[in-house]
Amino acid sequence: MSCAGTVEKLTQVDIAENALKNAVKCEIPTISVVADEEFLPFKEDTFDLVVSSLSLHWVNDLPRAFKEIQQVLRPDGVFVGAMFGGDTLYELRCSLQLAELEREGGFAPHVSPFTAVSDLGHLLSRAGFNTLTVDTDEIQVNSPGLFEVMEDLQGMGESNCSWNRKPLLHRDTVLAAAAIYQERYGHSDGSVPATFQIFYMIDWKFHESQARPAQRGSATVSFGGLAKIDGLLSRGKK
Repeated sequence: MSCAGTVEKLTQVDIAENALKNAVKCEIPTISVVADEEFLPFKEDTFDLVVSSLSLHWVNDLPRAFKEIQQVLRPDGVFVGAMFGGDTLYELRCSLQLAELEREGGFAPHVSPFTAVSDLGHLLSRAGFNTLTVDTDEIQVNSPGLFEVMEDLQGMGESNCSWNRKPLLHRDTVLAAAAIYQERYGHSDGSVPATFQIFYMIDWKFHESQARPAQRGSATVSFGGLAKIDGLLSRGKK
């Protein structure tokens, strides 16, 4: 799809320089900037559109990142984002926790922390966004077993990013987790699911031209009259 006629300039931002070097080339004039989402090096009211795809779960301070994005948007600019949600990899997380409790008497986080959908709208609103839209979806990927799930996550660059993560897992614990994973979540064909919950966001920066809710008490039609709509419509067709 070509968007050269509608997009004048594209600015790519990533904290990893190699990710920018390996970005797909396009016909739009592009600038690459190595930067942290929590400290965006752009002036206020710079961009008409900010897009983020499955990277915000790596951010340490999500409220600050949302605030930074809101500030660099121009009035009536839009933020379109997708990020992993709180139910992502719940099968793996629960299996590891149960195995550690059984074998070691306690557990540590082995899956990166994710945001709950109940918190996301509040965080976006607190950052100053207007006309919030948040949707959620789940994608389930089947694998032969726990070890293949962990191998795929490592290949995606999605290993546990927590600072307080445990440095290693004992072999007995991992084997127990694999058995629990299979027993609790396994399919009849022997495969196991890995669920990825994804939040989709479309949020606008305020502008005077945007539609606003009417003042409380200014309505001229009662919701009670909605029951009469079918009768009025059928009468109008006669």
